[in-house]
Order: sequence, then structure tokens, then C-alpha cells
Amino acid sequence: MIRFFARLWSGFKEYIVLVVLVILSITALSLNQKPEVKNVRAVAFGTFAVVTSVVSDLIDITKIKGENEELRLVNAELMLQVNRLREYGIQNEELKNLLKLKDSLNYPLIPASIVSKSFSKVQGTITLNAGAKNGIKPGMPVINDQGLIGIVYNASEDFSIARTLRNFDLKLTVKDERSRIDGVMKWNGEHLVIINVPKTYDVEPGDRIITSDLSSVVSIPLPVGVVIGLSNIKTGIFNEVNVKPFVDFVRVENVFIIGIVESKQKNNLELNFYNRNEK
Repeated sequence: MIRFFARLWSGFKEYIVLVVLVILSITALSLNQKPEVKNVRAVAFGTFAVVTSVVSDLIDITKIKGENEELRLVNAELMLQVNRLREYGIQNEELKNLLKLKDSLNYPLIPASIVSKSFSKVQGTITLNAGAKNGIKPGMPVINDQGLIGIVYNASEDFSIARTLRNFDLKLTVKDERSRIDGVMKWNGEHLVIINVPKTYDVEPGDRIITSDLSSVVSIPLPVGVVIGLSNIKTGIFNEVNVKPFVDFVRVENVFIIGIVESKQKNNLELNFYNRNEK
């Protein structure tokens, strides 16, 4: 024990003497009641308090900055997780509606997702991640749970392109579901319109529009939209019927392609009928 204290003294005697003197000085200052000493003691302790406060504030600021960085990181991660969950929720709802649609239709349906969209004033097209190897051919309708989206017009091995209803080159024969009146619908750059509808025809705002069985493109009844108004009412003998589509083309992501090409089916039926007559 004596050797330990001897080594401690020999190695740290300067620091030990300093600590002892500081303790004695502080003790002497605290016991001395002279006014001059009291003033020195007040100044010393005040200075020590100020320095301690400044150092403490600096340490706290550093800790707060670090905590703020961590909180910002946590907030960013939570934001990404919340957005991901919301996206999953939206996709789940859309997919559930598509499953209900598949169960309710007796047509071959090919599922696909939209990988790109191109919407100009007159040319609206979508690219799908399914192509010829999935059985897709030009002329097949593209739908979702809300209604008709467009018609496939080109298909490669793995992808296909469809003209949407908002495409100037796509014209369809449609029908007023209530009054059973047929007409030709097209995109005029701003609205879907049924053109050259005689003013005597029974078409009113709120009527549902579906594809017509007279169509050589889509003869099965598919929802298209709802009548929102008539134009050219005061001039001429024809009206244009403005139609609001059921499908939100901006938000749609998952679709079905109906695996039939109506015009080819009709041609085959006509050919078979002709062959039977020849026999």
C-alpha cells in the first residue's frame, strides 16, 4: 500500500498539490467574511456559473441538432412507409374491383398493367405490359371495372399499344341504354361526342352510354359514359351529344383485355354461312 501511494505521489505530485491548493483556496474563500473577499467570491462563483451555463447550452444545442436530424430521418422514413401503404391500398381496391369484374363476365380476360401513357389533345394512347405471347391481338377491347378504356391497335411479343377513347382516330358505334338510340362517338379534342344525332332523337343528360351491338369493333355491351349535355341545339337539324367517360384515364393502372376480336368473328360467321349455302 505504501509503495502504491509512493508511486502515485511520484507520478502525479504536481496535480495532487494543485488540487489540494485549489481546495484550500476555495475553503479559505468560503470561510473568510471580509467584504473584499466576499466580492471576489461572488465574482468567481458568478463567472463559474456563467461559464457553466454557456457550456451547458452549447452541449444542449449540439444534442438538439442531433435529435432533430434523427427526427427528420424518422419522419422521412415514416412518410415513405405511409405513401407505400396508401399506394398498396389503392392498388388493392382496384385489383379487387377487377376480380369482381372478371367473375361477372363470361369472356376471356387477359390481365395487364399500364406501363406508360401518352395524352395529347387529340392522341391518347396507353402501353400495356402484355403482348402477342399473351394472346393479345389488334382490335381487342381494353377495360377495367369502370368501363371501356380503348382498343388495342398494335401488339409486339411482350407489349401492346391501345388507343383510348380520348384518341381522335378511334370512332365507336354506341347506344343510349335508356332510349336504345345508336350513334357514332368520337373524341373532338376536348370531349367525347356522339355526332349527327337528329334533334328528334330521345337523348337526355344523365343517360348511360354503352357500346352498340351494331359496332364492328366492340359489339358486346360495355359501359362507356354518361350524357352531360347537348350542343348545336339552336342551329341545324343535328345535335352533338357530350359524353363524360366512366373511366378516369389519368388514374387507371390495371386493366383487362377482352380476348375477342369482333370484326374477325363476324367475318368468319359470314364466311361459314356462305360456305353452307354453296354446298
